[in-house]
Amino acid sequence: MNFESLIYYGYSRDTYIRCRDLILDSNRKHAHILNIWLLVMSLVMFGMSFNRLFSVMTGDAWVYTVFFAFTLVWELWMLFRKKKPLTEEVIVVSANVLVITVYGIYMSVIQPYMAAVAFPVMLVVLALSYVQTFLCAAGVIIVCCGAFFYSSYVFKPMSIFYVDIFNVSVAMILALALHYAFQHMRISRYVMFYENIEIQRSLEIRSSFDTLTSLLNRGRFFSMAGEILKAPHEDYMVLCLFDLDGFKQINDRLGHQMGDKAIQIMGRTLLKGFNIDFGDKWSFQDRVLKDELSLAGRLGGDEYIVLLRNRTNRNVVRDEVQGILDTLVGIKSGELDGIRSSVGIYEIAEDDHDIDEAYMNADRALYQAKEAGKHQMVFSN
Repeated sequence: MNFESLIYYGYSRDTYIRCRDLILDSNRKHAHILNIWLLVMSLVMFGMSFNRLFSVMTGDAWVYTVFFAFTLVWELWMLFRKKKPLTEEVIVVSANVLVITVYGIYMSVIQPYMAAVAFPVMLVVLALSYVQTFLCAAGVIIVCCGAFFYSSYVFKPMSIFYVDIFNVSVAMILALALHYAFQHMRISRYVMFYENIEIQRSLEIRSSFDTLTSLLNRGRFFSMAGEILKAPHEDYMVLCLFDLDGFKQINDRLGHQMGDKAIQIMGRTLLKGFNIDFGDKWSFQDRVLKDELSLAGRLGGDEYIVLLRNRTNRNVVRDEVQGILDTLVGIKSGELDGIRSSVGIYEIAEDDHDIDEAYMNADRALYQAKEAGKHQMVFSN
């Protein structure tokens, strides 16, 4: 085990940073739990001290009042600051550790003729509560124990001081060992959580995108486009159907490998020509709905479908589609000399909420384009 692995509980620094959000969330939850526990303890001890119950353990009532007030203010601050930057998260943990350490030392000091009981327990609780780095945790635990040893030396008889040294030293070693083992197990769960997310993302991407062109597959396209049309829409949108002309001849004359090449080129041309970005496939659906993006899919074979959004009018769409047709004609790849395509276009009205009906209208326009001589576009009437 190298030094970096020791610091990050058996993992690399990159893995630790990857899990940082979950670590901070865990630390925040534990800070709330310990704060509430300290609030209850302070209130109980205040009541015991005020009523002079078990006087050997209670201490001064005003001290518990201070602990209670500080912890209450701190808890309210944490509740108010729901999302905190990294520096404030460190402050939250540090303050929580400081208050609990002081509380544990005070509980020991008010019982000078008894070996410390509360402090070793609090030490182990703190060790199990927070994830920082092992080096940082070890430093904090050692400093807390040093402060306790000093208070025990000053306020307790030497015989009790020696007992405290032994008990807290054992608790310190136990706390360090438990801290490393417990946090290693916790980070392993975080790593597994992210691995499961990656698997889920991979499966969703595979089930949503066509493997040959990286366009949306038929099912995902109609699902997303249907969701867009069902929502109120006032922007100018069109549904375009592209069908390659003479694709069977490309397969028969040049082979299926060149046919696949033509399909891939067509997909890339549509993405580039309509400026559609599938860069982050996992978040694409959210971005489509949020940012009103266009989307493109492959229906199967040599058929493609595109939902264009945020265009101003028919002329803009006509120019974009014509630019794609011109680009396809100029394609040269091996024996493939140009690609031809027919296009059917349907302009979606504000009251159009059925993607299947819009598709049928675009398909009729595509048929008209084929009948009119191919490699041209026709807008649906």
